[in-house]
Amino acid sequence: MDLDYIFMPAIILGVGVLVIWLSLRRALSLSVKVRHKGRRMAERIVLWPVIVLVVAITASSTFNAIVIWSFRPRDPTPGNIYLVNGHKMHIDCTGTGSPTLVLESGLGSSWEIWYRVQPELSKATRVCSYDRAGYGYSDAQPAPRDADHIADELHSLLFQARINGPIVLMGHSLGGLFIRDYATRYPKDIAGLIFVDAVTPQWGLGQIEAPPRWVTGLGIRMACSTDSTPLVGSCVWPRPGSAPRWKMALEGLCHPQICAVEPESDSFQRSGEETVRTGPYGTLPVLILSHDPAKALHPAKWGNAWSEVQGRVSLFFWRARPVNWEIAWSRMQEDLMKLSTRSRRIVAKNCAHMIQLDRPDLIEKEVSLFIEQVRGAKPQPSDYGSTLTE
Repeated sequence: MDLDYIFMPAIILGVGVLVIWLSLRRALSLSVKVRHKGRRMAERIVLWPVIVLVVAITASSTFNAIVIWSFRPRDPTPGNIYLVNGHKMHIDCTGTGSPTLVLESGLGSSWEIWYRVQPELSKATRVCSYDRAGYGYSDAQPAPRDADHIADELHSLLFQARINGPIVLMGHSLGGLFIRDYATRYPKDIAGLIFVDAVTPQWGLGQIEAPPRWVTGLGIRMACSTDSTPLVGSCVWPRPGSAPRWKMALEGLCHPQICAVEPESDSFQRSGEETVRTGPYGTLPVLILSHDPAKALHPAKWGNAWSEVQGRVSLFFWRARPVNWEIAWSRMQEDLMKLSTRSRRIVAKNCAHMIQLDRPDLIEKEVSLFIEQVRGAKPQPSDYGSTLTE
């Protein structure tokens, strides 16, 4: 917290003031020190945009530090806060019934990523969305942020919240690794697994081509300090009745949780090693929801402005081809089918990676049915091992 919100902004402010002062001094002295007219014009063309850019970055960074420490939201936190390893963790449970559906978000997403589906799913059973360390209302926790640590923290959180099973885990994207790890480490109360366009261990182990780490590392740190993430729309998906995004940013609610992405990204390989031997889970019910191949899985198509910016930058350096993503992703989704003899896969028609945002109707229908089948209130599917398109 201190590095991202105090020291880094202080460094940016100090360097920014120095650069602005030197640039202004040079720009204002050009008429005297540079006699060649063409050179004077060229230097002015370079200096003034630099001054404007540095002023904007410095002002944004300073504003962000003030917001974080002075304008924290005064509204009550939705759900509950519990202490896990001495750090606050947030969980929001709605609805009643058994099994409890626990929602695990993907990389860069807080509990709010489920806002379109949680209310409807809560009519079918108890549903709990939560914030991993560093996201939403949860405090950051020390590295490493690998699957084992994240599964342990979730287990402790559920124990504190008195959620002791039976449990169905639903994980989106990178969250798919975390629910696999949890199901392996704490299998006693697991009643089912739902993968929402989830990655597999092959991603973390480098068997699937991924962007080099250096492409995003510095950008993430700069985004944290300058508060650019709320401006590009990655921090929250405003729910019906919530405050406008600009007000959330002003009140400090839309704090740059993108900072939590870096330690989880650093632990990709470790998480892959920890989960590559997870499963199979015998006859445990497994539901797999995959995006439509026609909506090419591509870093620039992942559903919000920050993903698009990050994706386009990655592609510039990485030279990845969209077709490679599709082949790799389809292979990963088919691999998930091997986790159980009672697995089904559904391809979400006209839907990209954020299925819970693009096709909430599909999630509500299939997950509610899945819950009923786990309860034994509805007959088991006759098409285990199949892949359907809906």
